[in-house]
Amino acid sequence: MIRIAIDAMGGDKAPLVNIKASIEAVSQASDIKVILTGREEAIKDCFKQLNAPYKDFAIIDASQVIEPYEKPSEAFRKKKDSSIAVGIKLLRDKEVDAFVSAGNTGAVVAFSIFTLGRLRGVARPALATFFPTESGCTLVLDVGATSDSKAINLYQFAIMGSIYFEKIIGKENPTVGLLSIGKESSKGKDITYEAFSLLEKSKINFVGNVEGNDILYGKADVVVTDGFVGNAILKFGESMVRIIGGTLKNAVKDSLRYKIGGILFGPAIKGLFNKMSYEEYGGAALLGINGITIISHGRSSSKALKNAILTAQKNAKEKINEIISEKLKETGAEEKNE
Repeated sequence: MIRIAIDAMGGDKAPLVNIKASIEAVSQASDIKVILTGREEAIKDCFKQLNAPYKDFAIIDASQVIEPYEKPSEAFRKKKDSSIAVGIKLLRDKEVDAFVSAGNTGAVVAFSIFTLGRLRGVARPALATFFPTESGCTLVLDVGATSDSKAINLYQFAIMGSIYFEKIIGKENPTVGLLSIGKESSKGKDITYEAFSLLEKSKINFVGNVEGNDILYGKADVVVTDGFVGNAILKFGESMVRIIGGTLKNAVKDSLRYKIGGILFGPAIKGLFNKMSYEEYGGAALLGINGITIISHGRSSSKALKNAILTAQKNAKEKINEIISEKLKETGAEEKNE
């Protein structure tokens, strides 16, 4: 059994949607054991609302909840009995194999780094998330864990991202691109030049620099950047999908002609937005820490959280952390750890 701790209190729709997602995940994958962390009575009330028994789920009471607006540093100091802290401790103590949360991203990252520690040889962790493309998906990292990256960090991100893409998507030797403002190796900042040199000399399937528009065109399977830029791209992409969807809905409401068009093209449009939705991939993996942490969007639906749980399960089965450590040592990237 793969044991997965779920932060029952994390997210805009918690805890009800978290409980529903857990039930759906267990019904889809019989080898998952879910441990829910959070306020026990609130969790049990949700099971009652869903008319579902909770006897097959372990519930670990956590008296505190970290709110979305709280500073991660303060939460780490003051909320040691939060649903996030308790779940991460279970992971540290090997009582679970992975942790999933739709709670405060900064807090989840902070607790993961300082409670679990980094994998041997990893200088900085990275948040890795999938972006939809014309032909499938592209993994982008870092999207928010490390804002002050150095060239060695980007090199390690490329190694970790390449392994993650191969194991989760199933494509061997995925292509890796370095995000810059031009395809020429001379374009970008000092960090980009240095990272380009490291990647060019490595055994990674490096395709050179890629630009922002190349991400959605799928020019590389894995795109590496620093956390500041990556997070800006992620937020822009999420808002773009919401704005386009809202504009289309309003247009259909305001015009009979558009309403007829909506009926005719509805299935195609729905399929497009399903492909573009973050729900399909569930959440971002925090790579480089000594454990498996999957961080979902605060607005996550039960479908998104269910997929995050299944992604956590696959991470545990594929032993991705062990492979990352071995690869860093094999490539010499571990020796460059700062």
